[in-house]
Amino acid sequence: MNRHAVVAAKRAEERLALQNELEAMGFDVSAAHDVKSLTALLKGKEENPPLVLFLHDGKEMDAVSFLGGWDAANLPPLIVMAPDGTIEEAIEAMRAGALDFITQPFNPEVLGFAIKRSFSAGIGRTRPIGGLHKEGHRTIVTRSPVMKKVLERARRVAKSKATVLIHGESGTGKELMARYIHDHSDRSDGPFVAINCAALPETLLESELFGHEKGAFSGALARKPGRFELANHGTILLDEITEMVISLQAKLLRVLQEEEIDRLGGTKTIPVDVRVIATTNRDCLAAVRSGKFREDLYYRLNVIPLHLPPLRERPEDIPLLAEHFRDEFCSQYGRDLRFAPSVLEAMSRMEWPGNVRELRNAVERGVLLAEGNTIGHDDIFDTGTEFAGSSTTRDADRPGKEAAVDTQVMKLSDMEREMVKRALEKTKGNRTHAAKLLGISVRTLRNKLAEYREMGLVL
Repeated sequence: MNRHAVVAAKRAEERLALQNELEAMGFDVSAAHDVKSLTALLKGKEENPPLVLFLHDGKEMDAVSFLGGWDAANLPPLIVMAPDGTIEEAIEAMRAGALDFITQPFNPEVLGFAIKRSFSAGIGRTRPIGGLHKEGHRTIVTRSPVMKKVLERARRVAKSKATVLIHGESGTGKELMARYIHDHSDRSDGPFVAINCAALPETLLESELFGHEKGAFSGALARKPGRFELANHGTILLDEITEMVISLQAKLLRVLQEEEIDRLGGTKTIPVDVRVIATTNRDCLAAVRSGKFREDLYYRLNVIPLHLPPLRERPEDIPLLAEHFRDEFCSQYGRDLRFAPSVLEAMSRMEWPGNVRELRNAVERGVLLAEGNTIGHDDIFDTGTEFAGSSTTRDADRPGKEAAVDTQVMKLSDMEREMVKRALEKTKGNRTHAAKLLGISVRTLRNKLAEYREMGLVL
C-alpha cells in the first residue's frame, strides 16, 4: 500500500492542518501551494502516484480543471475537499475522476473513511501482467472455473439496472467485483460511489447517503450532497449492507422503490437515477430471521445474487495471485524478487481465512522484508513457526494429519512487545515500515514505544 500523500491547499494553515491529520494516520506527507507545484510534484515521481488531498476553491485551486489535465491512465488518486462546494461541483469532480468529495465541516472520521475507501478503490494501480484476465481498468486475477462462472454472470447482468447483492467472506474482493460490474455497464462513464454502512454511526450515515440542508442539525453549516446524488447516472455501492440499522433500511427501501431521495432538513424530494450494488459477508436470511434485516429490503436487493468463493475453495488461484501481487509490490518498492521454490507450495497449502486480502498483505510483507533477490519463508511467515498469523494449512483437515499446536503461552502484553520488537528488527528500526508490518499507524507505534520506555523497557 502506498503511504505517501500530497496536500494541495492555497493557505499555509490549511495545508498544515491536513498534513497533521495525515501524519497521524501514518502517511509521509508532501505539500503543494498551487496547481503548478502540485503537477510538478506528481510528475516528478516515478512510482505509483500518491494520494492527493485537494482543497478546492473553484478559482485558483480548481479540482475539475486539474483533473482534466491528466490522462485517465495516469490520473492521480484524489480526494476533493471543498468548504463551499455545491452539488453540481461534487458531481462534476466525481465524473472528472475524483475518488471522493468532502464538504465542510471536515470531520476527521469522514476523512479517514474516505482515505480507507480510496485505498480499497485501488490507489497504486497495477500494471497489466501477461496471462491475466484484465477487464476495463480492473484486474481480475483467476484461473478458477468457479470464479470464471461468477465473472460471466456479472458480465451478463452488467448492462441492466437490476440491483445486485454480492456476498462472500471478508477479503474475497466484493468491492472489486462491484467495480467490475460498473465498468461493464452502460453507466461506466458515470460515477462509481462507494460507502461502507458499518463505518459510520447512524446519524452520520443517513447524512452521507441522502445529504442534508444547511441547518438541518447542529454542525450542518452548509448544504451537503448525499452519496445517491453524487452517484446520479452511475452506480452506488452499499458495502456491508447488513450492518445498516433498521430505521435506515426503511428509508433505503423507499429510495429503491421510488428512485428519489429526501435530504435531511429538505422540503422536496430529489429524483435520482442510480444502479445499486450491495455487499455483505453475513448470512442475509439469518439476519432476516433474527429481525436485524428487513425481509422486503433483502428481496429488493437480491435481484441478482453473486457469491464470491473463499480462497480455500479455489487453491489454483493462490500461486497466480501471489505472483501478481509480487509483481505489483516489486514495481511499487523498486525491487526485483522471486519466491523461493518452497514458498509458493507452502502458500498453496494454506487456508487463508482472510482470503485475497490476507494473501496480498503477506506478499507485501515478503517484498519489504526480503534480503537479496529471493522471498523466503521467514519473509512471508514472520513468526518463527512454519506458518504465520491466522492462516492454517489444509493438512490439518486431512485424515491422518493433525494440526500443529503451539504449546507456549504468554501474556498478550508480552506478545505485543515481542511483535513490536521483531518488526523493528526486521525493518532495521524503520518505524514507518514496522508500523505497516504490524498493521498500525506510526502514531500508535510511537505511543507504544513511549509506554515501554516509561516501564523501563528498551526494545
